[in-house]
Amino acid sequence: MKHQIGRRKLNVKPAHRRSLLRNQAISLIMNGHIVSTKARIKEVQKFVERLVTVARGGNEFNVRRRVYAKLPYKNEAIIKLINEIAPRYMQRPGGYTRVIPYGQRISDTAIIARLEWV
Repeated sequence: MKHQIGRRKLNVKPAHRRSLLRNQAISLIMNGHIVSTKARIKEVQKFVERLVTVARGGNEFNVRRRVYAKLPYKNEAIIKLINEIAPRYMQRPGGYTRVIPYGQRISDTAIIARLEWV
């Protein structure tokens, strides 16, 4: 049985996968978009949408603590997420990001996509 298999392995070890998702989420928060392979984009999308849902709680201690647990490297990204990005989506029930397909990479024919805020 394949129960509770809800994430992609991305062909890396768990610690590397966790840091990859965190770094790409920070890049999305700071720059507004990222371009990567479709599998990575879909994992980052799940990760970031959960973060925005938590950050919608406002600038409270518990909200900052929960977001910091997921993004421990960059305080500027946490501040920007809580003060600028999350308030834009207060009335939106979900779906804060969109995936735009870019086609295939020439070297290895991986499907490339862009993740951006709605």
